[in-house]
Amino acid sequence: MAVAAAALLPGPAVARLTQAELARVALAPPPDARAPLDLVFTDAGEGRSLTLAEAAGGRPVLLLPVDYTCGNVCDPMLSLSAAALVATGLAEGREYGFVLVGLDPRDDAAAARRMLSEALGDAPSPARPRALVGSAEAVAALTRALGYGFVPDLGTDSIAHPAAAILLTPEGRVAHTLSPLALNGRDLRLALVEAGEGRTGTLSDRLALLCYGFDAAKGVYTPLVRRILAVAGAATVLGIALLVILLARAGRARRA
Repeated sequence: MAVAAAALLPGPAVARLTQAELARVALAPPPDARAPLDLVFTDAGEGRSLTLAEAAGGRPVLLLPVDYTCGNVCDPMLSLSAAALVATGLAEGREYGFVLVGLDPRDDAAAARRMLSEALGDAPSPARPRALVGSAEAVAALTRALGYGFVPDLGTDSIAHPAAAILLTPEGRVAHTLSPLALNGRDLRLALVEAGEGRTGTLSDRLALLCYGFDAAKGVYTPLVRRILAVAGAATVLGIALLVILLARAGRARRA
């Protein structure tokens, strides 16, 4: 996982967004947050217009806002979310829905299909999401209702946005906010079952893990994957230290 994440890091870049702009990037759903299910998007796979209600189909939905041309962690967010959904053992299309919404209205259906192909391959998948593209107005209405703050960086054609997924009840209420990079089948299954029953969990006040190419104030790349690498590195060092201690104790025990 850490090695794959490292490959996502692009080269040096010039700072664009300020710290003040990046401070607006977070997922902070208001009380009783609800997705407007009457919003209309275009299904990138079928090429037809549909509402969020039609995409949800009366099921709990794992909603993943993404940048279809992202070069950072959107692809692994998608692939890890799909793997966690498969691990739940639940049936996609009957017991849950999986929906992507493009944050950049300039990205068309072809960009959405290309991301699906790169992240999940072209073979049929038991947890292949419905990828939606929409107007700037539809995207703004949805993200505003969910408390999902993102900031476009037009200079680099990228978007600073939370690396987060949103679990909705069949009625569109926010049941849970989740990190797609830390999902597991057991916990996600429980969350989906609860959401399907209309129950909502305790929401975190603010989820602010960023999917963005670099620290815009310093011009240095520090995306979420670097945090993952740092944690993985610390765990490796701790494991080695523990192994050394155990070997030393075993050696003293044999000499005794």
